[in-house]
Amino acid sequence: MTPPTKQDTMAARHLTFLVFGATGGTGKHFVSQALQDGHKVRALVRTPSKLPPGNANLEVRQGSITDLTDTDIDGLVKDADYVVSMLGDVNLQKQAKINTAFVKKLVPSMRRQGVKRFLYQAGGLSKPYGGQLSPLLWTIRYTIARGYAGQHEDNEAVMEYLATEANDIEWIVHRAGIGGDGPSKGELNRSKTNWSVATFRDCAAYTYRTISDASAVHTADFSCYGTA
Repeated sequence: MTPPTKQDTMAARHLTFLVFGATGGTGKHFVSQALQDGHKVRALVRTPSKLPPGNANLEVRQGSITDLTDTDIDGLVKDADYVVSMLGDVNLQKQAKINTAFVKKLVPSMRRQGVKRFLYQAGGLSKPYGGQLSPLLWTIRYTIARGYAGQHEDNEAVMEYLATEANDIEWIVHRAGIGGDGPSKGELNRSKTNWSVATFRDCAAYTYRTISDASAVHTADFSCYGTA
């Protein structure tokens, strides 16, 4: 008999995912996959109409991470099994590290509520704490992708906080090479060195698999097609 995969095991349980960024490019595919597998999704969104109505397992709360009180966050985190952040606002992040400020409130709430697992999606052009970018990625970041500098700096501040102040939390960072929408190009694998520009759908599928992977805890790896 073939042993069950991580995905089989996760699908056999009824989980609650707390999702931030549920209406974004990767977020919408992540939510769809979780609901398709029979899990519950609790999503904080600014525009609820962007999510499909009529699913009893989808709980939508309207709001923004910049406006939440500690009590609000506790109410979102309560009874969640996994917390997933796929947030990004290039204009707001030019002005302030909004994700960092939010994660610094989210992690204490997770501690209070006894929730351990957190996956944060960052861009592949954001360097991990204590690490460096390859010459190629450095060049891309500071030339054609220089308009996203605020997002990269925000992501890096989040990774520094997680690595230095939140190792009691089972955090995972997905440094995704997010391209655009479209059909799947294949399955992404975790890699410390190889990086692929991937579709929203494939990034979401990778994140969905990886959130339950204990070997990914306290890593900030890339995702790539083919051999890792």
